[in-house]
Amino acid sequence: MTRRWLITGCSTGLGRALAEAVAASGQQVLATARRPETLEDLRDRYPRTLATCVLDVRDPDDCHNAIHAALARYGGVDVLVNNAGVGHFGAVEEVTDAELEMQLAVNLVAPWRLTRMVLPLMRAQGFGDIVMVSSTAGRTPMPGLGAYAAAKYALEGMVDTLALELAGSGVHVMAVEPGACATEWGASLTESAEHVAAYSGVVEPVRAGVRALKTLPMASPPELFAAEVLRLIAADGRPVRTPIGQDAWTLLLDAAQRDYTALLNARPAPAAAQVPAPV
Repeated sequence: MTRRWLITGCSTGLGRALAEAVAASGQQVLATARRPETLEDLRDRYPRTLATCVLDVRDPDDCHNAIHAALARYGGVDVLVNNAGVGHFGAVEEVTDAELEMQLAVNLVAPWRLTRMVLPLMRAQGFGDIVMVSSTAGRTPMPGLGAYAAAKYALEGMVDTLALELAGSGVHVMAVEPGACATEWGASLTESAEHVAAYSGVVEPVRAGVRALKTLPMASPPELFAAEVLRLIAADGRPVRTPIGQDAWTLLLDAAQRDYTALLNARPAPAAAQVPAPV
């Protein structure tokens, strides 16, 4: 079946790999990015199946225009992939309101907005798929990634709710949860300017690992992610959640079995210090 796709965040990484895989399969895709000129090579390679459009997912007008561009080019949207995302590193105490708001704006509010905009079209045609690119971070906490994890946890809560609301409509929603991927995501993380020394022992190892994510042995190639999403959309069943990547299941299983009480009790008590007054 030839489907009409709209994918956000296609300039690099997972979004780019998926857009190319869809176009190569003969299906139609509107590949979007804040800088669509980064997609010119894909457009030239797949002129019949891939079109491009500017889309900053934080801009409601851009979101509206992208959906209308898909309607004008292909006559509809059968698969919406909310892939655009941004990461931020900082312990909870270090993350400012503005940094938290950016994480939520891109990783939660934007996919919610685009989903809300496309649902009337899908319900009217009686079918469609909405794919939320979540992360194993949406179910596995890691020190220093609290803001990112909070947005992904919330996104997965939205998916669970929407799946129930769409039951029987012919429209399906799923969260895909990549583990470590060989992309520039880790290297592109923004960081909080304030660093609280008390957290260095727990956040520094995570920072080093995340920054080197692309080179880690367990990092899966973006092409694996793309192939898995194509398989899921083509399959008869639509699971609400699917971990993707060679380390994803291990991360989620470890998180499910983690004994937080033992973990916290094993940490040394902090040295006595003057407690500042609450701000």
